[in-house]
Amino acid sequence: MDLRNGIGLRPLGSSAAEFEQDLLSNLYYRRGTTVESASMQDAYETLALTVRDRLAERRARTTAAHYAANPRWVYYLSAEYLLGRQLEQNLLYSGTGTIATAALKALGVSYDEVEALDIEPGLGNGGLGRLAACLVDGLATLDIPAVGYGIRYDFGIFKQDFADGAQVEKPDDWTFQGNPWEFPAPDDREPVFFYGHVEKGEDGRRKWVPGEVVLGEPSHMLVPGYGTDTVNIVRLWKARGSESSFDLSRFSAGQYAEAVQEAVRAENISKVLYPDDSTELGRELRLKQQYFLVSCSLRDILRRFRLWGAPLTDLSDKAVIQLNDTHPSLAIPELMRLLVDEEGLDWDTAWAITQRTFAYTCHTLLPEALETWPVGMFERLLPRHLEIVYDINEWLLGQVRSRFPGDIERVRRMSLIQETPERRVRMANLAVVGTTAVNGVAQLHSDLLVSTTFADFATLWPGKFRNVTNGVSPRRFVRLANPKLSDLISSALGDTGWIKDLDRLAELEQFAGDAGFLERWREIKRANKVRLGLGDPDSLTDVMVKRFHEYKRQQLKLLHVISEYFKIKDNPAGAYVPRTVLFAGKAAPAYHAAKSIIHLINAVAAVIDADPEVSPHLKVVFPPNYNVTLAELIIPAADLSEQISLAGKEASGTGNMKLALNGAITIGTLDGANIEIRDRVGADNFFLFGLDTPAAVALRSSGYRPRDYYEADPELKRALDAIAAGVFGGVGQEVAASLLNHDEYLTLADFRAYADCQDQVERAWRDADAWTRSSVLNTARSGFFSADRTVSDYVSGIWQVSPVTVG
Repeated sequence: MDLRNGIGLRPLGSSAAEFEQDLLSNLYYRRGTTVESASMQDAYETLALTVRDRLAERRARTTAAHYAANPRWVYYLSAEYLLGRQLEQNLLYSGTGTIATAALKALGVSYDEVEALDIEPGLGNGGLGRLAACLVDGLATLDIPAVGYGIRYDFGIFKQDFADGAQVEKPDDWTFQGNPWEFPAPDDREPVFFYGHVEKGEDGRRKWVPGEVVLGEPSHMLVPGYGTDTVNIVRLWKARGSESSFDLSRFSAGQYAEAVQEAVRAENISKVLYPDDSTELGRELRLKQQYFLVSCSLRDILRRFRLWGAPLTDLSDKAVIQLNDTHPSLAIPELMRLLVDEEGLDWDTAWAITQRTFAYTCHTLLPEALETWPVGMFERLLPRHLEIVYDINEWLLGQVRSRFPGDIERVRRMSLIQETPERRVRMANLAVVGTTAVNGVAQLHSDLLVSTTFADFATLWPGKFRNVTNGVSPRRFVRLANPKLSDLISSALGDTGWIKDLDRLAELEQFAGDAGFLERWREIKRANKVRLGLGDPDSLTDVMVKRFHEYKRQQLKLLHVISEYFKIKDNPAGAYVPRTVLFAGKAAPAYHAAKSIIHLINAVAAVIDADPEVSPHLKVVFPPNYNVTLAELIIPAADLSEQISLAGKEASGTGNMKLALNGAITIGTLDGANIEIRDRVGADNFFLFGLDTPAAVALRSSGYRPRDYYEADPELKRALDAIAAGVFGGVGQEVAASLLNHDEYLTLADFRAYADCQDQVERAWRDADAWTRSSVLNTARSGFFSADRTVSDYVSGIWQVSPVTVG
């Protein structure tokens, strides 16, 4: 069967009538029901299958083209993928939106009702997962042969709710009704080993004798490119117990829980994203989860490589494996184990292959995010891998001692093993040593990696470090999330080519002085606020949406809200700019400080909402369970984008890019990609405040005293005193105490500059035409922040791969 020309495949029709016939066929033969008895869930899954069939046909042709070309592949290893809902995207990418809607209408089915049943896959949490989703989208759009590898979590991160304003975590059972977008492949299961001990075999080689075997069962979801026939995949692994994990004798004896305990322990590995690591068992489960991902994925990568019959010494010529942060860095010792222990290569050859095959993206500057694992736990769970880590470390330290003789302190800093206060394996150091390239995700972040975090490694291997600034998918975050704006842009530019060539947004600059265009722009922004339905659509919609962490400084935004509350209370008759402040985001279940900030935000919101003097001018809203679906409603409605992290702490950010791309104006510090956004949109179209990175470092090192700022600023003092006194529902005292006594992220030091900058925001907002012009220019000058450009930078600067066109 020659799939390259589609021979042997039933052609799928492109008319509404043919699509309707396929719908009926799938309803009868794959759902096993009829039009008369079908539920709305039947209608949704039938539509999904019918669209999926069209993508699967393209996938078959993509596979044939890839195997004919025998290219170098990109394998992207990521602990999370925040994909967003699939139906509308796949209708767009398959070009079937119009005919699908017509076919459903002919059958008496409402598309809107069907679309509402599409569930967002619970495979990610925040910016890391969304970046991964944007990059696999860009890879397919640019025709790059690629596979994304991840874990098929049963419950994702968690579903956020509020009880009396406090965050409550609930399971996110996203597959309760099944997932019509995935293809299970239980026949491709891979064994994953844990525990046990290491022996020396008869051939003199080290041999791992595992104490536990878990099976990794794959499924995959299709990743179509936009404006191309390429369809790549994300391959996801679900943990299963082995055949011996069910104890029939115990079950027969009535010991039902004991009979399945091994299977339950195995399946816990893929239950939730990032298990709570506040306990020893939770930390071990996280480590098991990370090894499970890389063990399954590397075995699958080697399986795919063997299909061409090439020797393993050619692996790096045919594969580049990108590690998305430190979570998959166990892939380095795992590949060494596979090559040396199972494939019989010598250590030097295997190490050369490994270093050439891997590349590493670091997403943080925070020390606590650069993972380390206790040596004891590592040895118990992965005894052979610890031996390999020691061998790699011996090689590394030999390199360091040769280059810097007598520099014991440098040896200590660069070692893969932290010796005090307890012995731990440094995973970020391992990721740097075992890869061919290391990149940061914004220019400032990459510079700081070289000058601070990995300075010793950059001195040893200066050519290894690169920058690849993050990007976002314009298909997801403009074309799908903001269809009215998308239509206006296409009308102004004369076609839809900008969706795949975002640099063309620069052509919008010619309309920044056009009164009619500006009025239409404002109308669309207002319509998006009405669609969101969370505040006065004529108010300044002030948005801070992101994961909750103290360094992101949601507490700074809240202090300003409280100070504004008191201003209005003092003079209710004053002329104020109506403002709707929207927070959204989740805090990790064990991150009590971040959860306290969430609780306080909701408490302040309740007080403001109940106050008839303040509520006409100021409103605070906090919709729960922030995800891609909610982001697609919030981001197009935003006027002001809050990017106020302490300078030097945010790696890049992608929410800042999505908001700027949709015409929100940023108020922010010189942190992460804010710098590049400001450089491109222009200083006049960006509200800058606060300490820069050198100033923040200097203030901290000089003995920062947050109480000095508290005493010197009456507005700040009043806000903190009110929190401490329990004015806002009696919650938040711990937030105030932390800020006054510690304030690790210099919130109080930046408060006055931030409040003054917010006054500038309000003055700018009063000039509607000038504000709208800045909004247009933010969009027009944000073309650089496309995920397609990010992928192109990886392709040319790190991966060295070529596109394969699907005929």
